[in-house]
Amino acid sequence: MPHVSRALQGRTVMITGASSGIGAAAARLFAEEGAAVVLMARRKDRLEELVEAIRGGQGRAVAVPGDVRSPADVQAAVTRAVEEFGGLDAAFNNAGSGTFGAVLHELDEDAYDMVMDVNVRGVWNCMRRQIPVMLGQSGGGTIVNTSSVAGHSATGATAPYIAAKHAVLGLTRAAAAEYGAAGIRVNALMVGATRTAQLEPYLVGAPEVERELTRRAVQKRLADPDEVAQAALWLCSDRASFVTGGAIAVDGGWSAV
Repeated sequence: MPHVSRALQGRTVMITGASSGIGAAAARLFAEEGAAVVLMARRKDRLEELVEAIRGGQGRAVAVPGDVRSPADVQAAVTRAVEEFGGLDAAFNNAGSGTFGAVLHELDEDAYDMVMDVNVRGVWNCMRRQIPVMLGQSGGGTIVNTSSVAGHSATGATAPYIAAKHAVLGLTRAAAAEYGAAGIRVNALMVGATRTAQLEPYLVGAPEVERELTRRAVQKRLADPDEVAQAALWLCSDRASFVTGGAIAVDGGWSAV
């Protein structure tokens, strides 16, 4: 049985994009480490299944279905954290979305709007409602936003996605600077290619896609969602107490070369 350190014992953590992939892995891991988790995503059925599984393992979890593009939906999740568990100690703003295959001039306005709204406005909506709660409680809080290696440089992803993930890093650094004196740490993960449900359809029967995604990475493989969740766990815990405004690469060495 794996060792459990209880790094988040007694904490309340909000996780977006929690119905699958990195978000679901983080939900399970954070609950195992002692956190009460407030899970937000659009797929209600998947969220409720995950909450049942966490509770079955004696963890504490609630599902708040919603879309990070909606201020009201985000506020509902934050309010539920306060009402159910008494506050909000940490947040993993992980929800994201992308488009595939088209160069800049071939993408229509709807695709641009969707990518920017989910990835940038979604993080903005979340921090704008999470931070007031953290400011109003002793001990501050910590926020982790999911960016990407596409926030580091052009990766071959579509232009709006690259722009959006750069913007997530900008929002992260601005918030870290503005709220550091109040005891709120804000960091981002620059995530490399990860084996998630969103990516899986592009991998099935196409080994060349996986080869291209991992070509530049030192480790020459895709990440498992749990590996990314472990990095988010560290940043949300007191073990990262002197880390803020950071862009932490979780990319198998992609950005090292």
